[in-house]
Amino acid sequence: MHTNKLAALVGAAALVVVSATSSFAQTALKWAHVYETSEPFHTESVWAAEEIAKRTDGRYKIDVFPASQLGKEADINQGLTLGTVDIIISGSSFAAREYAPIGVTYFPYIFRDANHLIAYTKSDVFKKLAAGYEEASGHHITAVSYYGTRQTTSNREIKACADMQGLKMRVPDVPAYLAMPRACGANTAPIAFAEVYLALQNGTVEAQENPLTTIEAKKFFEVQKYIALTGHIVDHLNTVVSSNLWGQLSDEEKAIFTEVMQEAAARTAKIIVEREAALVQGFKDRGLTVTEVDKADFEKAVMEKVSMEEFGYDKADWEAIRAIQ
Repeated sequence: MHTNKLAALVGAAALVVVSATSSFAQTALKWAHVYETSEPFHTESVWAAEEIAKRTDGRYKIDVFPASQLGKEADINQGLTLGTVDIIISGSSFAAREYAPIGVTYFPYIFRDANHLIAYTKSDVFKKLAAGYEEASGHHITAVSYYGTRQTTSNREIKACADMQGLKMRVPDVPAYLAMPRACGANTAPIAFAEVYLALQNGTVEAQENPLTTIEAKKFFEVQKYIALTGHIVDHLNTVVSSNLWGQLSDEEKAIFTEVMQEAAARTAKIIVEREAALVQGFKDRGLTVTEVDKADFEKAVMEKVSMEEFGYDKADWEAIRAIQ
């Protein structure tokens, strides 16, 4: 037998459990992500798992594994193919490793806000990009969750793109994340996420960028004086179902999984939007200077200095997403 097929069969996460009292078969599934149990990515996944069980009359029992219990983000993406997980929540930067064009959704200033992101998930361009990813990987994206809008914290005030010239800034080592800081002249450093607080505290870097919810959760506000509302990336996560599981579902079950997962994504977005709105005042109350910036100035620099084609993105996809109302 082909080694990969054997591995998939041996490591298959979808287990059929037969009740001793009836012939009713229940399929046990694993849903994995890297987020904490307090975050809506987990709480709403748990809600979705229970809801799918209800709407399928108990045919599917889904256990949700948070906080990298089944591996880091790269591991759980691989797990979809290996058969060790059935469902994951993961960023498009990982989906783009299988199918580069889907990474255009990380290009700076492509989305206006969370509502624009959610509207994109109902569009033809989303269907096209998701289909491209499915063809390349075999896996199916059912929903997209709003993760938060990425803002910039620093120990110097930033009002315009030029204010970032020479700024020592921690940025994840992902092309689209690097685009805005580099276009504005920052010196970027790919410090591991777990080490960012210490790096800011000891001055290894002077700045970093993340959603306000992350800035609060990781307490970066304790070691930074300024928050610039650069809003450069409206970040998101995909809910992805493995090819193995998606291929086993009936059309009715596919509709149930999709509907529930999209409801969970909408619930997640609502929670995060409310938290972000409250945090602006919360950071001001803690003594930080929170600055509105001229986003058009930052966007102009990105468009002049960064080619989306070099990342494998298609300008037509960018234009189609920007045009969504």
